[in-house]
Amino acid sequence: MHFTQAKGILSSSNGINPYRGCTHGCIYCDSRSDCYRTPKPFEDVEAKQNAPELLERALSSRRKKCMIGFGAMSDPYLPLEKELRLTRGCLEAILRHGFGAAVLTKSDLILRDRELLREISRKSRCVVQMTLTAADDDLCRLIEPNVCTTSRRVHVLRAFREDGIETAVWLSPFLPFITDTQENLDALMELCVGARVSAVVCFGIGVTMRRGNREHFYAMLDRRFPGLRKKYEAEFGMRYECASQNSGVLMERLAARCQENGIIFGIDGPFRFLREFPQTEIQGELPF
Repeated sequence: MHFTQAKGILSSSNGINPYRGCTHGCIYCDSRSDCYRTPKPFEDVEAKQNAPELLERALSSRRKKCMIGFGAMSDPYLPLEKELRLTRGCLEAILRHGFGAAVLTKSDLILRDRELLREISRKSRCVVQMTLTAADDDLCRLIEPNVCTTSRRVHVLRAFREDGIETAVWLSPFLPFITDTQENLDALMELCVGARVSAVVCFGIGVTMRRGNREHFYAMLDRRFPGLRKKYEAEFGMRYECASQNSGVLMERLAARCQENGIIFGIDGPFRFLREFPQTEIQGELPF
């Protein structure tokens, strides 16, 4: 780990990443791709030491409130967060200024900030999101070795739902020949329904690979799924989008299951849901 003093913190879409790089060890991670210029090695996490101060400054100058998103490129609840508390500092700034928070993570460390997120939810809006890829915990440990298991993540979703906080799940990616089965998909949907999530984000049944993450992914396949690399190379070559052979059928199955249970599904709908903010008149302004 190393510290840096960032020049800015909010993206054009109101996203924030207090960290760059990751130690979760997920074998498929797109953020390893060279195009993002993340730290090399990827596990040498860059901690933006001044992230809370930068966010405080940015929010204090905003006239219109909105949702602030966490977790697009790097998990905001890496193990380092337990001591560094950069994500917590950013959430505290969000609470002070009356903005909303949409937090995406795979870590149960988010439970540490349960009361803080409740306060944000009471004052404005909060959405807690978890990524789920494998319903079976043993398989989860193979593809996401250094982070809590699927069953633990579902426990987190249930806990926040009990608090009255909205929740969403990212079903992404589905790894061809590993997790792209009807059995896994159905089991994941059962978990989503049981946890009463409001939205499911799904980009399709497959995985993306670019230079940087492809090499790591293949190395991990050699180590944990011997022989599978050859199937990938034969099926996908150097393609960016590596879709499951059953992608169409499985997506229809997912969509139907979500519709049956009133869950917002896909990309556009869930993203609108995540960005929705309860707009109120700014004190001192006329309502026209």
